[in-house]
Amino acid sequence: MGKPALLERPAKRPTRKEWAERLLKAATIHKPAGLGPFPLVMQFHGCGGLRPFQATYAQAALKAGYAVMIVDSFKPRGLSRLDGSLVVCTGLALHGAERAADVYALYAWAQEQSWVDSRRIVLSGWSHGGWTIMDALALGDRAPRFAKLSDLPADPLKGLAGTVLVYPYAAWPSMTYARGWAGRKPKVFALLCGRDQVVGVRYPPRAIDRLEKDGLAVDRLVFHDATHAFDDEKASDPRSRYRADYLQQATDWYAKALRAI
Repeated sequence: MGKPALLERPAKRPTRKEWAERLLKAATIHKPAGLGPFPLVMQFHGCGGLRPFQATYAQAALKAGYAVMIVDSFKPRGLSRLDGSLVVCTGLALHGAERAADVYALYAWAQEQSWVDSRRIVLSGWSHGGWTIMDALALGDRAPRFAKLSDLPADPLKGLAGTVLVYPYAAWPSMTYARGWAGRKPKVFALLCGRDQVVGVRYPPRAIDRLEKDGLAVDRLVFHDATHAFDDEKASDPRSRYRADYLQQATDWYAKALRAI
């Protein structure tokens, strides 16, 4: 077996368009009935890769009138779910700042689509996906160094309407607590878990507190008795406990958040 493409040195840095085309081959897009333009939410999975519960959240978004893109950040990099557990969840590769390339490339692509309401594009992320979104906003002028795209503008997420962060990773080397979001002020909806032994219970609230202090509009929901990945019925981490009741509450909250953006 060859090593994952993620660990190979690329011949050159792709443009946003080139990387978006690669990501789109593995992405799934759902649209509401009608011609649009529709608001769009892009969903970014955790370090374990795509999980079935992403479709449950997508259905909630569709009912809220949103088009949905479920992003697979692993397949374009030659990563399996096992690879994710071994090299991504352990922090050996694909930190949030590097994966931010996916956010920048797909955001630029979405802004050019006639069926997308470019004023209402939302980024949603679970765990590592939340870290990715937060770093994409925090990087500022360091984005070209980390995201490794050849044509990043000064503000690659200009006009972003909102973010939805579900049990996001926010400890080092995540950048939000230390740097904020470089003056960017999308609406923020954050769902945190009171018994989260994976990303912890200290750092996610500190990062969200930082955003509030910076003047961002933040709506925070805390499930005090929930663990990390409470919404994943087949979570591989033994510290996670599936809660169908919390999943229902979370998808209701997700749809309400999207309607508010």
